[in-house]
Amino acid sequence: MDHFEEDLVAALREIVKDGNWQCVGKKCDFDSPCTKLYSEDGEHIVLVHTEDDRFWAMDSSCPHEGGPLDLGDIEDLGDGKRVLVCPWHHFDFCLETGASSMGLQNQVYEVRVVQDMIYINTQNELCLSPIPETDTTSNGTLSADDVEPSPSEDTLCFWATKILCTPDPKEKVAMTLQVQARWNSGEITEVGQATPPVQPSRKENLTVLQPGKIKRGKGGTQASRIALLHSLANIEQWAIDLSWDIIARFSAVRLDTGEPLPRQFFSDFVKVAGDEAKHYHLLETRITELDSFFGALPVHNGLWQSATDTSHDLLARLAIVHMVHEARGLDVHPQTLSRFAAQGDCSSVEVLEVIYQDEITHVAAGLRWFTYICSQEERDCLSTFHDLVKQHFKGYLKPPFNTEGRKTAGMTQEWYVPLVKPPS
Repeated sequence: MDHFEEDLVAALREIVKDGNWQCVGKKCDFDSPCTKLYSEDGEHIVLVHTEDDRFWAMDSSCPHEGGPLDLGDIEDLGDGKRVLVCPWHHFDFCLETGASSMGLQNQVYEVRVVQDMIYINTQNELCLSPIPETDTTSNGTLSADDVEPSPSEDTLCFWATKILCTPDPKEKVAMTLQVQARWNSGEITEVGQATPPVQPSRKENLTVLQPGKIKRGKGGTQASRIALLHSLANIEQWAIDLSWDIIARFSAVRLDTGEPLPRQFFSDFVKVAGDEAKHYHLLETRITELDSFFGALPVHNGLWQSATDTSHDLLARLAIVHMVHEARGLDVHPQTLSRFAAQGDCSSVEVLEVIYQDEITHVAAGLRWFTYICSQEERDCLSTFHDLVKQHFKGYLKPPFNTEGRKTAGMTQEWYVPLVKPPS
């Protein structure tokens, strides 16, 4: 009889293993509303424990721009429907289906509780502690510590660093547009060199919270529209800084051929900086028209993480910031636009359309210089891009994709489809 019970237990274990069911721990270990479970391939999972003592699981990285869903809020929409809200840009994801009201889709996993033990159905091995990362080599590398300031102050890099150190967003916008005009007219002639700050300056009266502490309003109200516009304005402020940072941080880069970056590289990112400054101004003006102001709501600094992670590698910066994050902005544009259109907010719709058209050119700029560097250094563009995204993005890219917008920017499907999670 004992031998029969041992065989039965062994058989049951094999069934659990073959069915991809993993025991992640005791039920009493998961009292928190959200617990992050780590996977070796970077496709981490958040285990959600709701007030009715039910458990849910989905990918912990927001499909929009990789925001930490494990730091998000659980909201009850009524009729037993609950969503997990991303703390970065307030995208909501149904705990049961993974669907978002913004048109995105997150991966969900079946969860079962058996004898007070939690089981999740996934092929990935999960653990409660982060998995140590191995050291990796970088492409076209240059540390900020390697860059010495130029003796001349009237250089592009001097002004780039000055703008990065300017905390007031209105002054940042005005200075950006002024430097753009001077560069385009030939008044500023030298790119120069300067050491950019580790992180851009922000106004002291700006309330900066951890991403998970930022609350959002309910949908369908003016307050929710202001909150979304405020979040977009915060993104644009960071986008201005990202444009100047890539100029200053990588000004001294030499390709494998020994050649410096062409002058047109800097001209292109000066234009991107000018566009982002225009976008911030449009959004800030619209927020004011709705009887609010930028800074009325808390913001977070989570968006700078990608800049920090790629500060040593120009190809990685182009890949992650301009070919992943900015392309993701194209993907969510249709649903964002429809949300404002549904409320009859035509003025905001016009602002969003201007931003969308410019962002297509920004993705194109990132793609253009990524492929230029790869071709000069005899690298395979696609495999290099895929490797860098896997290294720095930590997870899979997720549909839906704005195929038409991406195609207009030159990013055809072979760039991003191989980075989508394969079907189980």
